[in-house]
Amino acid sequence: MSGFAAIDVIRTKRDGGVLSDEQIDWVVDGYTRGRVADEQMSALAMAILLRGMNPGEIARWTAAMIASGDRLDLAGVRRPTVDKHSTGGVGDKITLPLTPLVAACGAAVPQLSGRGLGHTGGTLDKLESIPGWRAALSGDEFIAQLGEVGAVICAAGERLAPADRKLYALRDVTGTVEAIPLIASSIMSKKIAEGTGALVLDVKVGSGAFMKSEADARELARTMVELGGAHGVRTVALLTDMSTPLGLTVGNAVEVAESVEVLAGGGPADVVELTLALAREMLTAAGLPDADPERALRDGRAMDVWRAMVSAQGGDPDAPMPVAPEVEVVRAERDGFVSAIDAYAIGVAAWRLGAGRARKEDPVSAPAGVVLHRKPGDQVRAGDPLYELRAEDPARIPAARSGAADAVSISADRPAVPALVIDRIG
Repeated sequence: MSGFAAIDVIRTKRDGGVLSDEQIDWVVDGYTRGRVADEQMSALAMAILLRGMNPGEIARWTAAMIASGDRLDLAGVRRPTVDKHSTGGVGDKITLPLTPLVAACGAAVPQLSGRGLGHTGGTLDKLESIPGWRAALSGDEFIAQLGEVGAVICAAGERLAPADRKLYALRDVTGTVEAIPLIASSIMSKKIAEGTGALVLDVKVGSGAFMKSEADARELARTMVELGGAHGVRTVALLTDMSTPLGLTVGNAVEVAESVEVLAGGGPADVVELTLALAREMLTAAGLPDADPERALRDGRAMDVWRAMVSAQGGDPDAPMPVAPEVEVVRAERDGFVSAIDAYAIGVAAWRLGAGRARKEDPVSAPAGVVLHRKPGDQVRAGDPLYELRAEDPARIPAARSGAADAVSISADRPAVPALVIDRIG
């Protein structure tokens, strides 16, 4: 491609103009190949953050991101394919029980996942708590496991939307992560390139979510649903609450253990509720509306797929999860009812304990995290445990304790607990 200059593309968007298809193709390709400099793409990303993009621009930008690399071909998989993506939250281990559950009901789930950054956890970090489990699969291994087991959770290959990988790293250090057109194209370029036939989005809203306001979450959900449809992928989104952590665990190994409880027919009510809600949406999108995911949890089929999926990727599904040697229990100071648990504060505490990372290259601690003893609506007495802080290094506990000091609110009256699923879009 030729005939453009980066400065002209930047000025067009800076001045509120609409980028042409040719400009978008040129700048994304040029940035991927190193012909457009980081500082130029930074300026363009900031212009997009401030000026926005129309639906046509976002669709073309997403297409250019997909075209920067390979697109997987899942045509040989004999089951209908469907995937799920969450915008990230605190205690959001839903991918772990959901993927084998949907596979147990007859679909194939090609779940390409990521690692945690900041206060939100990463699916791959959680699964790497399982001894022997590996995130990196070759293309042939990926397809073979999808056909044989019906479920794969692994890292995306280097050739899948490489423009997104490069641009995301740039956005992370230039204050442009919040640009909804760039968030939507980042998520959807990878999911569309993955080759799935249908997609269900879990768009979180609340203190522990990336999107704090319902209006922003709706805009993001609507944009992604439209992008999926434009690229031939049946797409639906659920808006879900992330003001409170999901389940009773926040971390890596502790979330795996809780996910196994769900697969065994137990687990916290909110994790089970959201897992089943997303499973029903995924199965309907995959053309299997009569499948019964609740029954697949009860009769052990979902657990069988989990064990097969973990084993196929080198993990030992019977291995005990690592346990943190340092534990501090935080207790209620007065009688009452738990009225709120700030998801963001708990997420930051887990990060400070070692469960998360500040930079992508940082290691994480498998056993570190927070274990909740109460949820909003529960009654407590003075001295009752509210939550545990778990760490490998005792030096990490004071900062976590300080950060979570006001995370749990106690009121005299029993509060109304907000709905977990706020709305459906698509």
